[in-house]
Amino acid sequence: MNRYPTWLNWLVLAILLIGILLAMPNIYGTVPAVQVANSDGRALDEMQIERFSAVLTELDIEAEAAYIEDGRVVFRFTSVEDQAAAGDSLRQSFLREATVALTLTPKLPAWIREIGLRPMSLGLDLRGGVHVLLEVDMADAIAKRLNSYQQDFENRLREAGIRHRVDVDDGVITVRLQGEEDIEPSRDIISDADPELLIFDGVDGRSLQVRMSEVQISARQDFALEQNITTLRNRVNQLGVSEPVVQRQGLDRIVVQLPGVQDPNQLDEILTATATLEFRLVDVDGNSPGSRRYPGREGIQSQILKREVIASGDQIIHAESGFSEGQPAVFITLDAAGGENMLETTRVNVNKPMATVFIETRREPVIVNGETEYRTVRSEEIINTATIRGIFKDRFQTTGLTPVEARDLALLLRAGALAAPVYKVEERTIGPSLGQDNIDRGFQAVVIGFVVVVLFTVIYYNWFGVIASLALFSNVVFIVALLGLLQASLTLPGIAGIVLTVGMAIDANVLIFERIREEVAAGSPPQVSINGGYEKALSSIADANITTLIAAIVLFAFGTGPVKGFAVTLSLGIVTSMFTAIVGTRTVINLIFGGRKISRVPV
Repeated sequence: MNRYPTWLNWLVLAILLIGILLAMPNIYGTVPAVQVANSDGRALDEMQIERFSAVLTELDIEAEAAYIEDGRVVFRFTSVEDQAAAGDSLRQSFLREATVALTLTPKLPAWIREIGLRPMSLGLDLRGGVHVLLEVDMADAIAKRLNSYQQDFENRLREAGIRHRVDVDDGVITVRLQGEEDIEPSRDIISDADPELLIFDGVDGRSLQVRMSEVQISARQDFALEQNITTLRNRVNQLGVSEPVVQRQGLDRIVVQLPGVQDPNQLDEILTATATLEFRLVDVDGNSPGSRRYPGREGIQSQILKREVIASGDQIIHAESGFSEGQPAVFITLDAAGGENMLETTRVNVNKPMATVFIETRREPVIVNGETEYRTVRSEEIINTATIRGIFKDRFQTTGLTPVEARDLALLLRAGALAAPVYKVEERTIGPSLGQDNIDRGFQAVVIGFVVVVLFTVIYYNWFGVIASLALFSNVVFIVALLGLLQASLTLPGIAGIVLTVGMAIDANVLIFERIREEVAAGSPPQVSINGGYEKALSSIADANITTLIAAIVLFAFGTGPVKGFAVTLSLGIVTSMFTAIVGTRTVINLIFGGRKISRVPV
């Protein structure tokens, strides 16, 4: 009685050793570091370390360590001063080919890095960094979709030989026709384009009014939000920021958290920038339907451009900045659809001019009745006009930008265009010193809670209390190990979850030990009392932990960032405490007291 098979004892020991190994990276702390990533997103190799190191050597800056991690070169430093100096020099020396980010990185020995172990990810409130809340312009997302419908309807009606005029105003597409006989054919054409559109007769009897349904509007808004999240993730990755968090909040907002980043100025423009390009033919005669005049950038004349877009930013699959004939340029690669359209356009328009339009959307504050309001400003300007000298398809270049504009525009185009403009609603920067202070306070809370619980159990339950305390320590090790293995972010609420788990973990042993005491008081032999205590307390322990686990899962499913952090550590703590409190303590008690005759139970 009270003996586990040998294989089970070894299994418990192996799980404990694996937990210690997985938790080990967390004891080394973090140091200032510089991350260097390739501007075009390609992974760097060991040869690049020598190039970057040579720049630092010339400035007499010595890195503590240099290595490749996730395709990026990481330089570790012993001081923030060396980190800042190294970041500036690398950024200036490799302006066009690399992105440089200042961050904090774990001070791990090489052998731990080589086997792929990492410490748990620290949230913004512990590590420090930048928190940005962005709002998606849903009205612009709907307006873009309506404009797309407008152009589609015009093309379809023109092909059908129906004279028409299509306008968009206040969310309504008005299709004006020549006569009543065109109403039904036009209705069929519009319905074929999208059966879900709502089509109404106009009051004049010679027009149709088209609206998007509520389902379409909701779907378009969700698409814009998800597309923007994907684009923002790509932009952050292009910048070389490690462990970013980009997630949805509510119906129209996106939270971006960049742990370890202390310079929000560089990131602000990249996150909210909506710069993109459109390629249009110049309307030389000025009589094409829908043509209008676009202003030119300084030194470039304004011109009348045709309405049809040959290719736009959302069709660009790769962009890289560089120089062409001594001028800054962006080298562009289009997707299949954009390439085919460009091929067809250049084939029939050789020796005709084509313009590159630079488009940017921003929000500006205005004072209305003494209150600050924001208005959306969209600027469109021609940055380059070139004569089509030959037929080309999906690869070409555009000029007319400064070196910095070319680099940033290439990054934005490479990461993808935003489906709708985003505007900064809130920004918080948490310094590393405040983050470290939060870590210290959280660690103190865990230690104090742990010590108090250990003193109580050892005093009240004698040697069984010592065993329970060892299991409690193992439980904390397992939580840290799982956080590192899953790369789940530990936040201040997460630390609160660990403190709560410490109390709940010892609660299971309290139930077991009290059951053992009841069995002893009832006159049962010591070995029978130990076995009965574990078996009879199991159902109560399982019920309490399962109900708490369900609550934690609900918190994770419906909560926001801080609540999710609490739910993660609480969930992991419940699972690990079930193992340590039941299997772990039982294994030790069986090894010490099982299989032999004892006169009393030391509990």
